[in-house]
Amino acid sequence: MTSLSTRAKRMLRRAAAAICALACVFAVSACGADDADGKVRIGIKFDQPGLGFKKNGTYVGFDVDVAKYIAKKLGYSEDQIVWKEAPSKQREAMLQNGDVDFIVATYSITDERKKVVSFAGPYFVAGQDLLVRKDETSIKGPEDLNGKRLCSVTGSTSAVTVKEKFANEVQLMEQPGYAECATALFSGIVDAVTTDDIILAGLASASRGRLRVVGKPFTQEYYGVGIKKGDTQLATKINNAIADMIQDGSWKRAIADNTKGTSYTPNAKYNPPEPTEGEK
Repeated sequence: MTSLSTRAKRMLRRAAAAICALACVFAVSACGADDADGKVRIGIKFDQPGLGFKKNGTYVGFDVDVAKYIAKKLGYSEDQIVWKEAPSKQREAMLQNGDVDFIVATYSITDERKKVVSFAGPYFVAGQDLLVRKDETSIKGPEDLNGKRLCSVTGSTSAVTVKEKFANEVQLMEQPGYAECATALFSGIVDAVTTDDIILAGLASASRGRLRVVGKPFTQEYYGVGIKKGDTQLATKINNAIADMIQDGSWKRAIADNTKGTSYTPNAKYNPPEPTEGEK
């Protein structure tokens, strides 16, 4: 249960954020990142259905919805957002070089990454899970994968985690992207795909009912908003925005909208999270 002092601090921070948002009417750059052109540059994924996906010149997904909500709270309208593709390997460099003001791209908070960048959030806690064909009944968890073929994306540690901890006789297959893994699953080349559950839910939603998430997550991944190292002021503003998104129901609606048709629900043990990262 949140202490009175913690609640009081949160209320004070929100009051300060509200004052800042009002000031943005006159000077937008004072409330978000320091952009002379009045724009905010946000890094997202362009190739993750349900999370960050470029579609006919527009951008859709849960991460996009979170980013838009944060930008609005910082004083930016949607037409002031410049979307930047943030591939996993380039995220730290993009923040360090000032190519983006913040990144919302299934970006897990880790001690290693915090050596070079900072985070706000978390805004979501994912868990590694499995994606299977709709009629698959023999795979109920990672321990059922012995003798099965499992797909993951090149460079990911997800499949290795399954092999080392749950099923040492699983056959691993790598593909350059999750869409390729989903295609291999459709065609019967592999029996399952593994990565974070909300990413799998996005793939399942895009499959129009042909794929489903098993729904037994076996790790925790705390998704944060990547920011420049040491920017505690921006972290506090973003955390206040995330807390507001959770409180007013927008967070829950965004998840439902972007995983429609999958029966996916976030792990209630960890979600919604308490966004306090990066404030010290």
